Amino acid sequence: MPADTVERFLAALDPRQREAVTGRPHEEQERLAAAWEEELASDDELDTLDELSPPAAEAEAARRVMGRES
Repeated sequence: MPADTVERFLAALDPRQREAVTGRPHEEQERLAAAWEEELASDDELDTLDELSPPAAEAEAARRVMGRES
């Protein structure tokens, strides 16, 4: 997985979550970033939000991925 995908995922997280994820092993960061990309690609609701505000769609997808992690 390209490092920029992980970086984009980290940028979409809120600061507290970002700190928690950066403390995890790189392989886990890559797994979470892949789940984030899948969430963005598979959810029609996020497609609509992405048209209005790509950063908001990315943040919502990141929130969902991290919500499943807890």
